[in-house]
Amino acid sequence: MKSGIHPEYGPVVFRDAGAGVAFLTRSTLRPEETVEWEDGRTYPVYDVDISSASHPFWTGRSRVLDSEGRVERFRRRYGQRGAEQ
Repeated sequence: MKSGIHPEYGPVVFRDAGAGVAFLTRSTLRPEETVEWEDGRTYPVYDVDISSASHPFWTGRSRVLDSEGRVERFRRRYGQRGAEQ
């Protein structure tokens, strides 16, 4: 690697405020805010809006946005035009 062109890579805590979960990993982000982690050390913390702890895909609490289904909506909109021709 060339020296002086890569960002600093170090430990950062990512905190999901919605789920109340935090995890320690490594990143090139350098947030200003810090937090004391479980091991007693202080790490920079980055707040995220959504993570695997709160995302509907990973939690299984997905919402059904389309109750009719796409095929039924297509048939209602366009009918059987293709069969008539």
